[in-house]
Amino acid sequence: MYEVGFIVEQALGHVTHGENLRKNVPTDPEIKARWALPAWQTTGLAAKIPVYKSNWTVQAGLQARQAIARWQREAPVDGLFFHTQVPAVLAQKWLHHIPTILSLDATPRQYDRLGAYYEHETGPSWLEQKKYELNVSCYRAASHLVTWSAWAKQGLIDEYFVPAEKIMVIPPGVNTAEWTPPATNHRSESGPVKILFVGGNLERKGGLLLLEAFRQLRAEAAESPLANLELHLVTRDAVADKPGVHVYNQMQPNSAELKQLFHQSDIFCLPTFGDCLPMVLSEAGAAGLPLISTDVAAIPEIVQHEQTGLLVPPHNAQALTAALRQLILNRELRLAYGQRAQQLVQRDHDAPTNATRLLALLKAKINEAKHNS
Repeated sequence: MYEVGFIVEQALGHVTHGENLRKNVPTDPEIKARWALPAWQTTGLAAKIPVYKSNWTVQAGLQARQAIARWQREAPVDGLFFHTQVPAVLAQKWLHHIPTILSLDATPRQYDRLGAYYEHETGPSWLEQKKYELNVSCYRAASHLVTWSAWAKQGLIDEYFVPAEKIMVIPPGVNTAEWTPPATNHRSESGPVKILFVGGNLERKGGLLLLEAFRQLRAEAAESPLANLELHLVTRDAVADKPGVHVYNQMQPNSAELKQLFHQSDIFCLPTFGDCLPMVLSEAGAAGLPLISTDVAAIPEIVQHEQTGLLVPPHNAQALTAALRQLILNRELRLAYGQRAQQLVQRDHDAPTNATRLLALLKAKINEAKHNS
């Protein structure tokens, strides 16, 4: 039996990753998991403390330290797993004594380069240098690192000088069996072509650009397939009523209604301006949808151009319109891309399979530490 503490930050797509881990980790009978879920604190005394109230690294780090200290008092853990490295930065004293896996979707510097789209700003140069040094020491102290993508792994190698052999790429994945369409599901040959977009922040995820492309396509022809189009937007943002546009503001993640919407759609489009590796692309691939997205960060690792879908430059309405037109007019191409996307996700992005790989790595590092002690 391995006693393992899992610290998973609760921000953006990391919440879904944590939910998937909590669902899949218990399937390993050798792992006894304890969970800490650092979250942004906006109420109570803590939310009034200077520095703490406005700094996510400080909040996440202190919450992680408190959790580990409590575990060590109750019954010491054999290993630790952090996602991301943010809560680990201020908990480094434990990394030197407990075998630890650090997981991340992007390095801090990669995230800084995407920062404008996350309302994230870099600090003064002295502070950024200190942050860099803390992250370097954190990566050195960890037993092993796990990245969601080859893009993030290369960032660790190039800018933080982590040896390649100390990094394993394990995408977060989705429970593919839950997203695969039922055998009775057949996408219509004669009905409207349905384009699906899922993104909480409509603007950052390229939803406004998609609306522009959709209007252009509907205006091009009255009797061609371009006139028989529907756009389905799952977002928390308000969208004005427009012909052919269906908006879902209350759709819940992983819900049966959301999965049904994926299964009824023909094309998945996410022309995002800034993302590391959106998990929704794995969901769309598992649902057998051809993918259209942007050549940003690690997205090309799942949206492989002219294999699982089409890549377009961000902010380019003309290229997005052309990509949509190509798939709308070619059903066979849509089906071929969708089939290859499903195969890629089932092979590389299945959450239960990847959780097994992650736990095997954890156990190996714990065993190695015991052997060397």
